[in-house]
Amino acid sequence: MEKETIHSLAEEGVKNAVLWLKLGIETIGGAIIALGVLAAGRLFLQALLARRTADFTAIRLTLARYLALALEFQLGADILSTAVAPSWEQIGKLGAIAVIRTALNFFLSKEMKDERTSAAEKHVAAQAEQIPSPARS
Repeated sequence: MEKETIHSLAEEGVKNAVLWLKLGIETIGGAIIALGVLAAGRLFLQALLARRTADFTAIRLTLARYLALALEFQLGADILSTAVAPSWEQIGKLGAIAVIRTALNFFLSKEMKDERTSAAEKHVAAQAEQIPSPARS
């Protein structure tokens, strides 16, 4: 039987702490997604009851913000996993997951920016229509 050293005990303790931290971060990410679905679902039901279809863009943006934040937490958890990954195969899998999540977050952020720009342009156009033109002399 091999005698446990202080080093091996410390290493095992760090691995356990990282795994618990990773689980906590993943749980936070999942909770953020759940909150986003609830918030977007509430807005969706309000829009349906009021028969407002124009609000669907705002609903999508609301959900997208929550998803983007959750993806950041999930990516953080993936990065923590590389600290205790015992094999190159697991590191490769984690790397692929990180690339996919980063790409999803990039395109989600791009779509949110495009939607915000479009909404701002519509708002400016609506405001311009409400301003009376100066009387001609």
